[in-house]
Amino acid sequence: MAPNIAKCLSVRGTIQGVGFRPFVFQLATRLDLGGMVSNTSEGVAIHVEGARAAVDIFCKILKKEPPPLSHITAISSKAVSPEGVTGFSIGESVSHLEKAAFIPPDVGVCDNCLSELRDPRDRRYRYPFITCTHCGPRYSIIEDLPYDRPLTMMNAFPMCKACRAEYEDPASRRFHAQPIACPDCGPRVFLYDAGRRLVPGPDPILEARDLLKSGHILAIKGLGGFHLAVDALNDDAVKRLRDRKKRPDKPLAIMSPSLAEITRYAMVSPGEAKTLQAHTKPIVLLKKKSPCLLSEAVAPGNRRAGVMLPYTPLHYLLTEGTTALVMTSGNAVGSPVEKDTDRAFASLSGVADYFLVHDRMIYQRCDDSVVQHVGGGSRMVRRARGFAPSPIRLKNAMPQVLAVGGELKNTICLTRQQYAFLSQHIGDMTDADTFRVFEETVHHMKHVLGISPECVAHDLHPDFETTRYAQHLFGVEKIAVQHHHAHVAACMAEHHLTGPVIGLALDGSGYGGDGAVWGGEVLVADTTRFHRAAHLDYVPMPGGDAAVREPWRMALGYLHHAYGSGFRDLDLAMLGMLDAEAVAMTEKMISGKVNTPLTSSLGRLFDGVAALTGLRQRVTFESQAAMELEAVAGTRLFNGGPRYPYDIHGTPGAVRHVGLGPLIRAVTEDVMSDAPRREISRRFHLTVIDLFTDLCVVLGRETGIRDTVLSGGVFQNALILSGLSRSLAKNGFKVYSHSRVPANDGGLCLGQALVAGSRR
Repeated sequence: MAPNIAKCLSVRGTIQGVGFRPFVFQLATRLDLGGMVSNTSEGVAIHVEGARAAVDIFCKILKKEPPPLSHITAISSKAVSPEGVTGFSIGESVSHLEKAAFIPPDVGVCDNCLSELRDPRDRRYRYPFITCTHCGPRYSIIEDLPYDRPLTMMNAFPMCKACRAEYEDPASRRFHAQPIACPDCGPRVFLYDAGRRLVPGPDPILEARDLLKSGHILAIKGLGGFHLAVDALNDDAVKRLRDRKKRPDKPLAIMSPSLAEITRYAMVSPGEAKTLQAHTKPIVLLKKKSPCLLSEAVAPGNRRAGVMLPYTPLHYLLTEGTTALVMTSGNAVGSPVEKDTDRAFASLSGVADYFLVHDRMIYQRCDDSVVQHVGGGSRMVRRARGFAPSPIRLKNAMPQVLAVGGELKNTICLTRQQYAFLSQHIGDMTDADTFRVFEETVHHMKHVLGISPECVAHDLHPDFETTRYAQHLFGVEKIAVQHHHAHVAACMAEHHLTGPVIGLALDGSGYGGDGAVWGGEVLVADTTRFHRAAHLDYVPMPGGDAAVREPWRMALGYLHHAYGSGFRDLDLAMLGMLDAEAVAMTEKMISGKVNTPLTSSLGRLFDGVAALTGLRQRVTFESQAAMELEAVAGTRLFNGGPRYPYDIHGTPGAVRHVGLGPLIRAVTEDVMSDAPRREISRRFHLTVIDLFTDLCVVLGRETGIRDTVLSGGVFQNALILSGLSRSLAKNGFKVYSHSRVPANDGGLCLGQALVAGSRR
């Protein structure tokens, strides 16, 4: 017989917490190989020995057919001398100074666990914490790597004999499943009233379900934090939740027990169905049917609803027999989602009637992810549970960079070699509690990933909390990255582009190099630098940030831009709706240039047009007016039909700007002639598509650049994204847009990291 051979393999990637060691053990045993597999802080280490043919087959299957939730990024192998090992084992985990393993995201419950949950003969029947090597909590319970039970929040629950036997049985689906538990040894669920008095009863989940059916509001502790839940078909209950949470208009996420129930109230395409049922289980933005079973208060004034399927056993039990439950983030307005039971009782007792909680700690809070389908693909709106902190692979290796993101929809990014690790959605940094979560997230990700940043990237805006944070860090280089360059670079990072590209950075606001508020930008950019090639006209933004909350202010700014002070004489219904003194004072602010910064923002133009049409004068959440303007346009735009006029000023080599006076005057004339809002909105959307296509055509002709990159919050508008993508493609451009990270500020940190790392 030929002599045995031996190999030592080092495997890196997302290979901890995904059943990788059991897979290796079972594969080696099947091939009659000896050796050992261990978790390390760098990944997984394997020693394997036996017949050459069997070792070769082992290595081939390891690379080609790993477990479905794993993602191998590198395998190194070296021949070693056989040690005469005849059996294969799973060894103790090993820690190294260098950490290279990836943190696995939380995963929705698998079909096998669901079958057990519903089987009266199974010892885990109706146990709300069923899990195995293929599903369950990961990121939200991990304190450190390597991923072993003592370094998770399951360390508080010693395994019973039955669970220990499964954990040690190579034939079991729970072989080395770190969150393994059962009713005898695992976490438990409790139901309390708002006064924290225990509600008696044999099954807290059944009691909670009955309370929801009777119209009560419940705070429910889930996988990565609390939800606030009510029956989504109960109009009074939904309105009561809105009133108590002080959230009058922003759409509420809902959860249904099955795809069949979702199709009762929403349109679901095959692609959307696939996304809903994926192991990531995100919220998917779906078109509501008309008439709709849901309470109109779920998503008022919106054609879409954010819908998800259950992703934990507890959710499956809770939604049994229902059509839809509102499952919105359990937090005070502007604050991060609550994850700790004591804090939840303190902050949500004035909102919830009852609390359904469990005694497993949540180490990392993690909101639900949100996606929408546009142009045949899934687009990330909020990247969190199920996706974070899975890395984005970059084109080139990078230095170790910390990018701290922006002020709104904050996320952070750390880079190591060819990988960018984005955090879960953190939130708006103007809130003190959110800033505390931001600091905790930076510390945790640096620690668990073993990254010591050489530089920190931040926004150009001097007053952002993230900028201040970066500036106060010691021993690292600080690199300021302009907001819209970061947007374009984030999309370039997704598609492995180095540039130059024509980047359309369209959003609500971003600090410009000249101190103005940018947001309607055409950049020529690569990964290190950019120049501003074109932008929308500057218009006054009376009241600064107040104009974001009150779109009527932007409408007056655009009217003044188009008509001068004479706009007050227009026979415009909107002016009659406003307080005359407020209009006069605002006009004085504009004329005197008092607290009236200039903006080129397309997001603000959407706000202004929405206000001009009488659609929305004040907003209660970001982008509300723009969303409603999109909604009244319908779901499709015709290629034909009239557009509004606009002017493009400038010469080759100079910064061009788009004159908006003709557009505003034409919109105003349509409003005064009682043109339907639907037609005004459709015409406006088509005009936006045309004018940015025209700018790209002119710049493409001058520069020879044919790659266009679309980024910024405006591209969450499905009509603009799909329409502009088609228009640019028809004009010979290759169009790149976001899919894996949000187009809004939730993806900003990725672009900051790419620019800062490239500059170094």
